[in-house]
Amino acid sequence: MDSDAMRGDGGDVYWRRRMSVLVGVLVVVAVVAWACSSGSSGPQRTSSAQTATSSGPPAADPLLAGLRTLALGTASPSPTPSPTKNPATTAPAKVKRPGAPCEESDLVLNLQGRQDVYASGAMPNLMATLVNTGQVMCTTDVGPRAMEIRITSGEDRIWSTADCVSGETGTAQKLERGIPFVRAVDWDRKRSRTECTANGPTALPGTYVAVARLGKLKSPLVVFHLR
Repeated sequence: MDSDAMRGDGGDVYWRRRMSVLVGVLVVVAVVAWACSSGSSGPQRTSSAQTATSSGPPAADPLLAGLRTLALGTASPSPTPSPTKNPATTAPAKVKRPGAPCEESDLVLNLQGRQDVYASGAMPNLMATLVNTGQVMCTTDVGPRAMEIRITSGEDRIWSTADCVSGETGTAQKLERGIPFVRAVDWDRKRSRTECTANGPTALPGTYVAVARLGKLKSPLVVFHLR
């Protein structure tokens, strides 16, 4: 084709035809590419999914597994039972016999004073109580030496019911549960000593402390003042 044929209307028709052919080729290439990609990838994904599904173990049904276990019975070994330990044998509770010696853990000892301040010449009065809290009646010594009431001033031992006691000093006392034994004493304001003396010196005015004792038991302290 010469150059004159490409001028004017003939040239336009020529380029239109060339462009149509080029577009058609591109469409064909695109369709072929799409067909190849979809044909290779689609079935391959499905095959991979099926392979992954078929290769894994099927999910176990809990109900079927339980029924299978019951049907098999001893098919699966049962765990070996641990040896049973015999419960520790506890010693029988000690039965307390009424009238037996009291245990200190069952006794409550208390001491009270009549006044906090005593005028000159007035004798201080103290009252000791002993209560049995055990289950049964018991017996204990409440003599003036065994159940002592002592008065002190600082470190100075002033007076005690255990001093200068003559004759039988032990006094066995039956204590019923909850019924207090009561002992009241009046202090004559004189000092006492373990050895007997006719006339002890008179205690001076000041602050004094009294306490009751029975074995290892001690009552609360009682503080009072002498004028």
